[in-house]
Amino acid sequence: MADEENEEPKKKSGLVKILIFVFAGILLVAVGLGVGYFIFGNKQPDPSEEIDAIIEKTREEAEAEKQAALEEVQSAAEKVAKEKPEVETFVTTYFEFPGTFTTNLRSSRKFLQLGLGVSTQYDDTVMANIETHQLALRSEILNVMSEFTEEDIQGKAGREALAKALADGINEKMLKLEGFGGVEEVHFTSFVLQ
Repeated sequence: MADEENEEPKKKSGLVKILIFVFAGILLVAVGLGVGYFIFGNKQPDPSEEIDAIIEKTREEAEAEKQAALEEVQSAAEKVAKEKPEVETFVTTYFEFPGTFTTNLRSSRKFLQLGLGVSTQYDDTVMANIETHQLALRSEILNVMSEFTEEDIQGKAGREALAKALADGINEKMLKLEGFGGVEEVHFTSFVLQ
């Protein structure tokens, strides 16, 4: 009988422990849900609603700008505008020589390396002639470049003087070869002095 009395309190204490653990688990889950709702339960604004509001605001601003522009046009309609003078414009055609031109400068140990292009507003015949006579023109370009000194090509004015001399040399050579030059400008696509 003594053994039966000792077993019953043990069963009760085991049952009480289980109930305490179950109750504590339920309490922890409830507290976790409560904290989670408190932190994350607040309704966050929907991004699509924010985008719709921005779009609506942009539409309103665009309509206001459109209305202001319409009013400005209406007020400008009352003003008299000057007519633009008609100026005849021509298409500019470009040709870039393949590769670069490298030569020593006069009275210097330095050399100049150039990438060149030419332009004209005459017809395509000029560019066809330049392409046909590239070999002779390359020689003329190198001759003109070698006549300049290091000091001659310094700064913007020096480069412009070199470009003008190259244009004159090319036109002179083309005049001898084809009877017409036609190159209006020389452009540097690269300019290296070493």
